[in-house]
Amino acid sequence: MKLKNLREKAGLTQVELADKAGVSRSTIAMIENGTNMPSVSLAKKLGEILNIDWKEFFE
Repeated sequence: MKLKNLREKAGLTQVELADKAGVSRSTIAMIENGTNMPSVSLAKKLGEILNIDWKEFFE
């Protein structure tokens, strides 16, 4: 998924991204694997961390 590419491009591990976003590593892994979609609030946090428009997570 897009999140994994963006995370790797930012040089972050799943744990680092999860810590910055205030969620568990497994939450990030589920979003990356396509098993789960982020909530709007989480998408906004991830967008801020990764410098992207949060709406991209829902396109």
